[in-house]
This record gives sequence, structure tokens and C-alpha cells, in this order.
Amino acid sequence: MSTSISGELHVANDVLVDLVAYAAADCYGVVAMSSSSQQSGLSKLLPLSRVRKGIVVETLDEGIHVDLYVIIEYGTNINTVSQNLVDQVSFALTQYAQVPLAGVEVHVEGVKVRKH
Repeated sequence: MSTSISGELHVANDVLVDLVAYAAADCYGVVAMSSSSQQSGLSKLLPLSRVRKGIVVETLDEGIHVDLYVIIEYGTNINTVSQNLVDQVSFALTQYAQVPLAGVEVHVEGVKVRKH
């Protein structure tokens, strides 16, 4: 039995960031999120507890815009990993949160050898 309830749903940016973080963690080739320092131009590898600093979610008139700062695995194709990441993040936001999407941008901040 399905019923509709009238009203509006507002999803907090922190929830959207968490959805993006989970989608990024499941993406093959992404080793970690990165915090980009605008002043020094240096990237910083973030521990799992601070992964939110590598994701910027903005609400625009057109919808949600996401910037991801990532470090990818050495030996993977940067373009393919970036496109897969855009696809997974877009899917997560449109299917789970059902928010309009203005865009997803991936900023590759570095390359790292994954430790097995």
C-alpha cells in the first residue's frame, strides 16, 4: 500500500556529503579523499574520519554542485576513474536523495600506490 504525503523534503548538505563520500569510497581507483590548500597548493591525504573536507557541496539555482578532491591509485586511467566517480556520485544523489544535480567536478590531487 503506497500513499503520497504532500509537502517538501529538505536534505541537509551534511547528508549529501555523506552520500557522496560513500559513493566515492566504492569507486574503483579512488585511494582517498584529499584536502586542497588554496594558499600553499599542497594536497593533504585525509583519514576516513575527516573525509568530508575533500568534498564541497553547493546549492545553486540549477541544483546541487559537487566538487571532489581525490587521490587515485597509481596505474589506473585518470579519465576512466574520474568518469566512474562522476557517474556513481550522480547516481547516488539522484536516486537516493532525489535532488536536482547541477554538476559534479573531480579534482585529482595526486596519485598513490595502494597498499594491500
